[in-house]
Amino acid sequence: MTEAQNPIQEDAPQPNRRSAFFLLFFSLMAIGAGNTMLIAAVIPPLTRELGLPDWMAGAIFSLSALCWSLSSPFWGKKSNRWGRRKVASIGLAGYAVSMTLLLISAWLALSEVITAAFAIFTCLALSRTVFGLVGSGSTPAAQAYVADRTSPEERQSEIAFISSGFSFGTIVGPAFAAVLVANFGLLSPMVITALLAATMSVLLWNFLPENRDPVLDGSNIAPIPGAIGLWRSSNVLPFLVYAVSLSLVTGILTQVFVFAVMDKLGVTGADAAKYTGPAFMVGAMAVMTSQLVLIPRLKLRNKTLMIVGCIPLLIGALLLIPAKDFATLILAQFFLGIGQGLTRPGFSSGASLAVSPQLQGNVAGLVISANGAGYIITPLFGLFLYEYVDPSLPFWICVVLLISMALFAYFAIKPGVGEADSAA
Repeated sequence: MTEAQNPIQEDAPQPNRRSAFFLLFFSLMAIGAGNTMLIAAVIPPLTRELGLPDWMAGAIFSLSALCWSLSSPFWGKKSNRWGRRKVASIGLAGYAVSMTLLLISAWLALSEVITAAFAIFTCLALSRTVFGLVGSGSTPAAQAYVADRTSPEERQSEIAFISSGFSFGTIVGPAFAAVLVANFGLLSPMVITALLAATMSVLLWNFLPENRDPVLDGSNIAPIPGAIGLWRSSNVLPFLVYAVSLSLVTGILTQVFVFAVMDKLGVTGADAAKYTGPAFMVGAMAVMTSQLVLIPRLKLRNKTLMIVGCIPLLIGALLLIPAKDFATLILAQFFLGIGQGLTRPGFSSGASLAVSPQLQGNVAGLVISANGAGYIITPLFGLFLYEYVDPSLPFWICVVLLISMALFAYFAIKPGVGEADSAA
């Protein structure tokens, strides 16, 4: 591979590259913290306090996930033309707006200004949709920014590094949310998240170094005609299929876990945050352990990470079926975190290394889209099965999916594809 085929972008001196990556780390941390606050400590207790059925909580996230999956490729491609910094900053600003609208909607519902269940649901869902449509720009832009500025050998660990920012946010989020809810009320996490996202948007806009001209969208690069046909590439498609499958699993486990904790431990409303918050915190710490400790030390190939990562996920899903006490639920979250921390950098860096430098924005958008696609149906699908069929059925579905994913990764990904010594 020649230098022209795989250039390392040097729009800033190398010392500035690390500070730029840290800025992206904290930006994704803001998103991770806010999302986990909503999932673990705000939306499920809020909907139950308002007397809404559980499936409505899932539907709020489903609609947002649909918008996320549809718009992520758009933002990934736009980051090629507009620059990674601009798109990442726009995404954080959209997240801040979404959280502010969600705060207003929830306050109106709790104040009984809005009383009809469908009207409450509509306001909450549309507010969250802004995040899916606009906030989805930050993650593909951040991943493409890293891909632009790393060699193939560095990419797996550096993508894992900025991804760990999201994981760190999910550690801080639940614990911080529990304190906020206990002292300042159920809606206080939304205020903090909106302010944090707005601050990070301003910091990205002003301080993320990007001095080079944006690359084109790759539409003239053979043999792949650009983002529309990129997903059909035999080198890229297996990573996307795996990402969608993983999002199905994590979507079910994340959404159902909150309600399972409330039912298994007999807690409701704001009290649920005292249990779900620490549980998600343990899971997120396990994710960071995988991404910052295990991956750099093990130096496994991306394909191997995707296969091996299914094992702790499988253990976590199986533990949730008979779990009746908080200790078992915590242990399950630990295994789920280890598995997610191994699998996500595997398919993310694998897809990045499977295409040329000019298509990094395009493939990042597709990966982020696939990574959220499962959340379109899992909140409704998983919660419906949990509430109306059998509480253990969603977890058994995850077990079957994880076994299938490991086999798929082993047989479908060609040897050497998505690795540093064979990047296109």
